[in-house]
Amino acid sequence: MSEDLSRVGELASALRRELGEERGGRLWGTREARPEPLEPALARLLERDDAAVLVGTYDGAIVGYGIAHVEELRDGSRLGVIGEIYVEPEARAVGVGEAIVDRLVAFCRAAGCSGVDASALPGHREAKNFFERAGFTARLLVMHRSI
Repeated sequence: MSEDLSRVGELASALRRELGEERGGRLWGTREARPEPLEPALARLLERDDAAVLVGTYDGAIVGYGIAHVEELRDGSRLGVIGEIYVEPEARAVGVGEAIVDRLVAFCRAAGCSGVDASALPGHREAKNFFERAGFTARLLVMHRSI
């Protein structure tokens, strides 16, 4: 288990490096991204009933991960939120990411969620296309102005 958490921590760091180079990535890293140290934060998520941390494997090696949690909305409904998903570049396009998303959506469905949100940075076309292939559509665009 600790080996798996360590590996997920490595992948989460890779996600932060990759997104840090994208438009909006620096602010994402300081606002939305889970702060370092990652392993204790991941371990706390594993203890929660309203969160899931999943790994994706290829040939027995962990090459990706995904995190989702459930939010209670003001009207009493529940919304699933995929906070992070990452697959190593060399393992993309073989179905690992799709399998992770499918399992995260299943987790949210089982938790009674009426929908699932996921985010992609502007200009990160690969992530946007990935989520669209998984059945997601845009419902909100966040605009930002640096000052």
